[in-house]
Amino acid sequence: MNTHNKSIVTLCNNSSAIMNTISPKYLMKLIREVNDAIWAEYKSYKEVRYYIDKWHFEEEANWNNHWENFAIVTKDTGDIDLPATLHNIDGETLLKIAIDVGVETPDFIPSTATFRNAIKSDYKTASNTFENACKQIETNPDIAIGLANSALESIVKEIFKDDRIRTQVKEGKTLYDLTCELLKEFQLFPNSDMPIEIKSIGSSLLAISQNIEKLRSTKTIFHGKINEDYIIVDSLYTYFIVNSVSTIGLFLKSFYQKKFPSLNVIMQNANSDDLPF
Repeated sequence: MNTHNKSIVTLCNNSSAIMNTISPKYLMKLIREVNDAIWAEYKSYKEVRYYIDKWHFEEEANWNNHWENFAIVTKDTGDIDLPATLHNIDGETLLKIAIDVGVETPDFIPSTATFRNAIKSDYKTASNTFENACKQIETNPDIAIGLANSALESIVKEIFKDDRIRTQVKEGKTLYDLTCELLKEFQLFPNSDMPIEIKSIGSSLLAISQNIEKLRSTKTIFHGKINEDYIIVDSLYTYFIVNSVSTIGLFLKSFYQKKFPSLNVIMQNANSDDLPF
């Protein structure tokens, strides 16, 4: 099995745990909504099949060794039976499809898939870097960690470009230093006068950022290594780091948007306040 499909198998194995955490009732509802969203977007059996094929992977080394991540069901006419096919798809992939076609998943939000969609438009540099990180998880786990660190660092730097933020960060600041400054701006820094619960959030974010940065510096090839140095080669650790970056990135992005709403949001709120009802 080639490296790409090994990666898919790993994701499918991981998603079996996710499947067990999603109730059948929620899955049934989600499948109906995904089905409707796909038909609304593509409108023909041909286009729907093309779309589903983008998510489908299979390999057949010989007649007795066939693997695919899910089975595509067809009708007697040869057209795709979309509902039946969606019921064959594992939980993680189904959630990714739901997010891709714009179906809300408030009851179960996979951080990485949500994060990738959330930064596509506003944080293009970070998005490209993070996409590259995801592609490297299985083949180069240490490089993926370094890229994930860079993506999060890029998001924080982009936030600091907002003129409403008073702090001016110097060139060359790394993830930990940038996170410190941003948490001060958000009044989430551990040394602030905020309640202990809020300070604990800040402390946790700092600790995670610091350790991601340390991993990048000491356990990857980004800063140059010799033969005796330990390099992360197990993708299990990388999946954990990438998911951690996704969670932190989503939190910082959401907190920033709430504390410093865009001009469009401000105008919409102002217009709604003017309504006489």
